[in-house]
Amino acid sequence: MESAQHTVSGNGITQAVRVAGPPDGVPVLLVHGNASSAAFWEPLIRRLPTTLRVVAPDLRGYGDTQTAPVDARRGLTDFADDVAALLDVPGLFAPGARPVVVGHSLGGGVAMRLLVDHPERVAALLLEAPVSPYGFGGTRDVHGTPTTADFAGTGAGTANTDFVARLAAKDRGADGPTSPRAVLRATYVADPASLGEDEELLLDSVLSTATGDDNYPGTAVASPHWPGTAPGERGVLNALAPAHFRIADELVAVPGKPPVTWVRGDADVIVSDTSLFDLAYLGSLGAVPGWPGAADCPPQPMIGQTRTVLERYAAAGGTYREVVLPGCGHSPHLERPAEFVAELLALTGVPATA
Repeated sequence: MESAQHTVSGNGITQAVRVAGPPDGVPVLLVHGNASSAAFWEPLIRRLPTTLRVVAPDLRGYGDTQTAPVDARRGLTDFADDVAALLDVPGLFAPGARPVVVGHSLGGGVAMRLLVDHPERVAALLLEAPVSPYGFGGTRDVHGTPTTADFAGTGAGTANTDFVARLAAKDRGADGPTSPRAVLRATYVADPASLGEDEELLLDSVLSTATGDDNYPGTAVASPHWPGTAPGERGVLNALAPAHFRIADELVAVPGKPPVTWVRGDADVIVSDTSLFDLAYLGSLGAVPGWPGAADCPPQPMIGQTRTVLERYAAAGGTYREVVLPGCGHSPHLERPAEFVAELLALTGVPATA
């Protein structure tokens, strides 16, 4: 299946949207992750049957969508509001459509927020390597207990400044571990060979990220706690911080409870209990000096947190399925496309041969 890009207005901003399949097809909404865009879904869209209606927006500050500011105090709600507005844009979906919502990484958090705010518009969730329902970093146990009052060590202050600078410069080089290409190869996937001929397309997607205080990474404030930084009130990484994004209880309380499938790779180094983007875990390795120790600042058990919340969701009347792909990293739809498509089609009810 091939996609075409459209530009629409929704939630007060101009949004770029990739669309594929017939307008009356089974609706699927794809929400990309951080430091990427809807183009990150292109390798998946090519593999999907033409009976689906696929809509994949660029989130604000990514791809060709307007670089609107992100109010981190709302968690991921700015993104979810943008996406929700697309459900009723004429011509994107059939009137009253209830899509299967697929969210990758940050997009998984957006999908959770969309479900909480608009449960009547979501048929099912496919969470691909999603951010924990307790946010990213700064929580000590599977119940999301905070390590410090201000969630120090999370938010924009944790971003690698050289990576941000090279992202802003649209650097396509491969020299050094902080180049966007090197980060794509080393952390977005477990095996860089899985990028294949799409590497340049996917790198374009990464490089489309708008940088600055209102977007990626956002603003930071000083903290008296290790490592001396806490999330500010603007920008993407702050919107992901547990100070602003903590959706577990709301998710468990969703009425109707559509089915949830959670797909992850066991070699993911971004969303993991041993995440290379968690300063507490890096501190435990000696990579960030001054770590106060596991008693005060343990690595975040991201996988255990998500599983605990989904178990609560199931106990409250919902259903969930956890799919773990051995040797796979942060992007199962790129690395294990056949298995990923099968899980998506199972939620849509469309036969794999359609």
